[in-house]
Amino acid sequence: AIDTETDGLDPRTANLCGVSISVEAGHGAYIPVRSPDLASHLDQESVIAALRPLLEDASLLKIGHNIKFDVNILRRAGAEFCAPVADTMLAAWLVDASRSGYGMDALALGLLEYDCIPISDLIGRGKDAVTFDTIDLDDAHVYAAEDADITLRLWERLCGDLEGPLRGLFDDVECPLIASLADMEWAGVRVDPAELDRQRQRLVSRIEELKVAIGKAAPHPFNPDSPKQLGVALFSAADADPPGLGLKVIKRGKTGPSTDQEVLERLDADPNVETTIPRLVLEHRLLSKLVSTYLVALKEAINPQTGRVHASFNQTGTATGRLSSSDPNLQNIPIRSEVGREIRRAFVAEEGHVLVCADYSQVELRVLAHLSGDVPLIAAFHAGEDIHRIVAAEVFGTPLDEISDEQRSAAKMVNFGIIYGVTPWGLARRLGDDVPNERAAAIIDDYKARFPGIDRFLRRCVHDAENDGYVETILKRRRPIPQVHSSNPAQRARAERIAINTVVQGSAADLIKLAMLALRDRIGELPGAKLVLQVHDELVLETPQECADATRDLLVEVMEGAMDLSVPLRADAAVSACWKDAK
Repeated sequence: AIDTETDGLDPRTANLCGVSISVEAGHGAYIPVRSPDLASHLDQESVIAALRPLLEDASLLKIGHNIKFDVNILRRAGAEFCAPVADTMLAAWLVDASRSGYGMDALALGLLEYDCIPISDLIGRGKDAVTFDTIDLDDAHVYAAEDADITLRLWERLCGDLEGPLRGLFDDVECPLIASLADMEWAGVRVDPAELDRQRQRLVSRIEELKVAIGKAAPHPFNPDSPKQLGVALFSAADADPPGLGLKVIKRGKTGPSTDQEVLERLDADPNVETTIPRLVLEHRLLSKLVSTYLVALKEAINPQTGRVHASFNQTGTATGRLSSSDPNLQNIPIRSEVGREIRRAFVAEEGHVLVCADYSQVELRVLAHLSGDVPLIAAFHAGEDIHRIVAAEVFGTPLDEISDEQRSAAKMVNFGIIYGVTPWGLARRLGDDVPNERAAAIIDDYKARFPGIDRFLRRCVHDAENDGYVETILKRRRPIPQVHSSNPAQRARAERIAINTVVQGSAADLIKLAMLALRDRIGELPGAKLVLQVHDELVLETPQECADATRDLLVEVMEGAMDLSVPLRADAAVSACWKDAK
């Protein structure tokens, strides 16, 4: 087992303070390279030279807890890991994806009944915290050696639970993926600060215009950033103090009438509501979030040495198996609005290079077709038909060439809603206020009747959750669903939706991971190409301009061949100097 101590949490800037190792449970050693007493130990170059043969030994299993961090810390120090590696954080997550956290201290307490020394005992907290290289070695070595020892003990404890398909998933997918993610984090993606500033200035100007417009439409002056003040302006009576617009309350929160996005959207869509405030506040909120959460945060995240953003991509961040990202979160960059999509314009290729982007087309519906074995749905994909138009024809009993845009939109809502276990009430909300719950229920019933394989699949997901206590993806990734036996109908219904969604979305997550592993095996065919982003069903590579076509062709080939399904996989690819124009 191996663990590193550093003077920071960013592998691109943090210095190595020391390495701890353990080869026997109950024992650990700390090898410092930076400390208050430099004369008492070896320097970094000597330590790395001594450790390098072990790290590069393909016959030696290297075990870590969140070992991806250690991989990049040691990379910066001049040492490269060679497979095989194992990660106790990933092992704990695969065994039980319902835990609230996978930190070493929490797992040691929960699985080993062992209280680890808190790092705050050594370095302190907050602004008064010091760095690890300033800690006296008498204290530092006990803490650091314990980390390696506990990692080894966790591995021995979890090994027995990684049986059958779970062990295969661990050995063949999740652990090999560590190297791909470490490379992607190390490479980062170039972000243009000038473009971020241009967008920020434009949005800030629009936000100020919206504040003025809201003020003119308001019954009294209020702060549009305050949900409570907005509620008073919208729902208080006209003769109240302060006066309001007297609108009918749609739903209530803990502190009064709700003014969340759903409420404002319903008010904006209501022809009987004449005020423009809901629409203006919705736009104000969207733009304010874009400025603070993305335009400002992204600029602050640019590494001044590389000019790139080096986000962390986390394997244990979701219960479905999808990757998440943090510092900053690149997975949630908005794509539904044009102003949100514009943020992608700031993600650019280095000079002489281009971005090659490819994303799976309707991947969750294709996975649904495979898992359900539904004959009409499978046939539609093999025929290369517009799946939403095909479904509309089946559900509404209308000839294919007579399907209206409204019917196609409704079918699309049903298609994607089914994956998330949509209810008649939920579908009615998606289709608009003019569609009653009864009509939505009839659409769902018609859908299930026309596609009986899908209905059987949905019922099987719930049945598996009830019988086994968990559901599984294509690669046998498990997610416990204990709430499926809840006496609370709302909780039970939610658990049933989670069961369905986990199987479909989790299988799509399996697919993109297999594609990333296949890409790693083939990317050496493209000199200078590197994976820089993974977002949902999309992979983004940076490659020399002269290799653009070859990179695009290889990426499509790898993605479309990553998994053998009963329907064809399709990856749509594009090449551009910036991420936005590759869509």
